[in-house]
Amino acid sequence: MSGMFTDTGTTPTPEPGPGSGTQPSTQAGPELGTGAGAEAEPPPEGTAPPRAPGRRRSRTALLAAALVAVTAVAAVGALGLGGGGEAPTAPPRAGSTITVTRTTLVERTRVEGTLGYGADIPAPVKATGTVTWLPEAGATAERGDTLLRVDDRPVVLLYGTLPMYRELGLATSTTTPETGSPAPPPPGSTGAKGDTGGNTDGGAAGGSTDGATDPRTGKGTDTDIDTTPPPSSGAPSSLAPAATPEPLRGMDVLQFESNLAALGYTGFTVDEKFTSGTERAVKRWQKALGVPETGRIGLGDVVYASGRIRIGQPGVRLGAAAGDNALTYTGTTRKVVVNASAQEVSWAVRGTGVTVVLPDGNPVRGEVASVGRQATAPEGGAGNTPPTLPVTITVPDQGALGRLESGPVTVEYTGRRRENVLTVPVAALVALAEGGHGLETPDGRFVAARTGLFADGMVEVSGPALREGMKARIPQ
Repeated sequence: MSGMFTDTGTTPTPEPGPGSGTQPSTQAGPELGTGAGAEAEPPPEGTAPPRAPGRRRSRTALLAAALVAVTAVAAVGALGLGGGGEAPTAPPRAGSTITVTRTTLVERTRVEGTLGYGADIPAPVKATGTVTWLPEAGATAERGDTLLRVDDRPVVLLYGTLPMYRELGLATSTTTPETGSPAPPPPGSTGAKGDTGGNTDGGAAGGSTDGATDPRTGKGTDTDIDTTPPPSSGAPSSLAPAATPEPLRGMDVLQFESNLAALGYTGFTVDEKFTSGTERAVKRWQKALGVPETGRIGLGDVVYASGRIRIGQPGVRLGAAAGDNALTYTGTTRKVVVNASAQEVSWAVRGTGVTVVLPDGNPVRGEVASVGRQATAPEGGAGNTPPTLPVTITVPDQGALGRLESGPVTVEYTGRRRENVLTVPVAALVALAEGGHGLETPDGRFVAARTGLFADGMVEVSGPALREGMKARIPQ
């Protein structure tokens, strides 16, 4: 501690403190706050000069830095990172261990599809007139049902592939009946001179006599007697041509008669001839339909389809003129249509089995029925999207579809198949520095592995160092 300053301008000698190591000075120092001209006396021998304030701050900073260094060394030693001993081994990486297994890999690919009844087909309605009745969309129709009414006359559905192209009924032809004797020649066609039919001197045929005697004069005469019958007075002649019915023949007749018999109207032979027996059956059918019993089927009276149909959206309204666009229909069997990429459609072979996954996740077995031949460009004209081909898939078990009539579905098909191969999860593969892939063993070694088929999160692997049952680590 320093003493009090006196008025004499001299500094009292400080008292020695404990451990100061200095001797008390007997010389007076300069007065605090004196002018610059005051001359300080040198300290006596054997005493240390007074420290400047700047040097005190430098020493404090060095002591703080030394303390920090000592603390860091202590921390390093506590962590085991320093010292002259051998460094411990790094702990192994965390990761799960898998086993190399031998199994069969199957490549499965999924594509999007649409469930429905297929595209609407225009009904070939050939009736002319005004539409007076239409069925509801979604209704089903079978053989003998009325599809629509035109001028209040029913247009009936029948089964077949040959369209209606002509009226069906008995044909008529004109023939001359046989009378048992030749018809007389027309006048002037025979009887000329030189005819030898009973005439010895060239007299006219047909009743001429040679050397006849005139009863009045007794002289012979040479006269021609005309025996040609008089012209008709308008009465009908048995020799006039008559119209007789003849059977109409054709494959369309066979198709129609097959339907007529299936509806229960028989009494004729189902063949390619429309006979009088067919005509009588047609009249009975027309009576049941409530139409005139003509025995003939008009061009617009029936429409043929391959089987039961489901009515689509009508193309006309009541009161409009009938035509080919009056009605549309589809089949009654639900199917799936996939617009498959034309570059990846090799899987779609007729008869190939697939799995159809419904919107509720239930799988249903399906089968490829047909593949379209006309590719369709993607909408919007995207240049990097390949064209597509329509693939139709049938579902044999319609009951498995439930009440679902339409909606998006997923189609899963099987591609490549590899049997009895070594497999590991794809996540177990590691990229090697020298290139390729490999597996890491639990002890940290790496073994090379050639990859094959990838399927369902697994990959086929092979290599001289790989064997069934060996362990590998999935890297983290």
